[in-house]
Order: sequence, then C-alpha cells, then structure tokens
Amino acid sequence: MAGDRKLRVLVGKPGLDGHDRGSRIIARTFRDAGFEVVYTGLHQTPEEIVLAAIQEDVDLIGLSSLAGAHLYLFERVAELLKEKGAEDIALIGGGIFPEEDVPKLKAIGYKEIFIPGETLDHIVDWVRDHVKPR
Repeated sequence: MAGDRKLRVLVGKPGLDGHDRGSRIIARTFRDAGFEVVYTGLHQTPEEIVLAAIQEDVDLIGLSSLAGAHLYLFERVAELLKEKGAEDIALIGGGIFPEEDVPKLKAIGYKEIFIPGETLDHIVDWVRDHVKPR
C-alpha cells in the first residue's frame, strides 16, 4: 500500500555534464531524510533515466544540470514519461541555469526548480509537502 512505504526518489544527471557533487549531496540528503533513493550517476540519457524510474517504481525524479542543456534534457524526460504512461511520476530539477528558464521548465511539467542558494532542508521539506508515494 502506498501509504505504508517510503517515498522513492530517483536522482539523475542527464547528458554530458560531469559535475556530480550537487546531485550526490542531494541523493545523500534524501536518503538521510528517510527516502529510498536511486542514483543513476553521470552521463545518463533521458531514456535511461525514464527506464530506471519506471523499473524502480519511483514517485519522484530529481534532475540536476550544470552544463546548459537542461531545457532539452529535462523536456525529453517529461516527454518520455508521457509516452510511457508514467506521467504520474513527479518531476523536480535543479542546477545552474538562467532564471528565465524556470517558468519554461514548470510549463513542461516540473513541479519545482531549485536554484543555487536553496537549503537542503528546504528542498527536503518541499518534497515531503508536495510529493506522496504513488
């Protein structure tokens, strides 16, 4: 039963971005907060991320991008979830990108976008308040 299980979160690094410190920190923070975490590691394609999310039956995908390809990669993940009938998996993102991209990402289905300066506690609290096990 969904109410009896921990929130399952996949943390992914799509594309060729080689900076993974932030995604590793958030994965560990989510784990320490009591979430079950699947960490895909670096250089994952949107297809690999979506396949892992479906196979692992996650409730939330959190993507990180620092290399400038976030609009394409994040949108592709959202498209693939819809194609696979898994659009009930919530999406969040984070990284370093222009503030004007935040509304674009929310318009394609991301529930929240976290930019530098957000505290880890705030991110965990936001997830607890807005994402429930499916």
